[in-house]
Amino acid sequence: MSHKLVLLRHGQSQWNLENRFTGWVDVDLSQLGIEEARSAGKALAEGGYQFDIALTSLLKRSIHTLWIALHELDQVWIPVEKHWHLNERHYGALQGLNKSEMTQLHGEEQIHRWRRGYAVRPPEMESPDQERLRADRKYQSLEKLPATESLADTFKRVVHYWESSVRPLILSGKRVFVVAHGNSLRALVKYLDDVSDEDITSLNIPTGIPLVYRLDDDLKPIEHFYLASQDTLDKAVSKVKNQTATNV
Repeated sequence: MSHKLVLLRHGQSQWNLENRFTGWVDVDLSQLGIEEARSAGKALAEGGYQFDIALTSLLKRSIHTLWIALHELDQVWIPVEKHWHLNERHYGALQGLNKSEMTQLHGEEQIHRWRRGYAVRPPEMESPDQERLRADRKYQSLEKLPATESLADTFKRVVHYWESSVRPLILSGKRVFVVAHGNSLRALVKYLDDVSDEDITSLNIPTGIPLVYRLDDDLKPIEHFYLASQDTLDKAVSKVKNQTATNV
């Protein structure tokens, strides 16, 4: 027996379009992002995919991607669980800043370390921004909010959510659909595929293309593949890879 798990990175957000660091800022989808979400749903519908539950973050670009995809699947009725553990990596004081301008200010090497260094955290967000985040109703149940995160920090919370929530659902026979973000999904892929700390820095997950895992009874990957032609996938990965900084 094998289990299927489907992962989807949200469509392009408005700040992706504007080339800004996004992180935990609750920015919505761009028009292209809406089309990407719709395309993902259509690909899943054409593949005959059925789900019992969907999991997503607390951020609207992920939630709206899920809604659109489920609409295309005619499965809007399934239960949806939202959790901050699936949120994008927190980019600290970089959030809202233009990536190209920050590269000019701090240099390409430093920006690369902040973006891609596995255990490197960007500078912490300023106190007023932290207070605004604490006041957000979405996070009032959290005892401590991050002021910045490395990918290693994101990995820790995503794996905790996998072990506490996702794994039990799959083992109970549920067909699970996870819609999240570039870095939270990179963290999950790192865990599932046992990707090294060094190799994960070069892994790019395209927006709006479903990633399907087939897992064995121990939930170890048997295979994984994207629901797209190789040409479409290559172009999407190249688009992410060649940007000034990763869409987040």
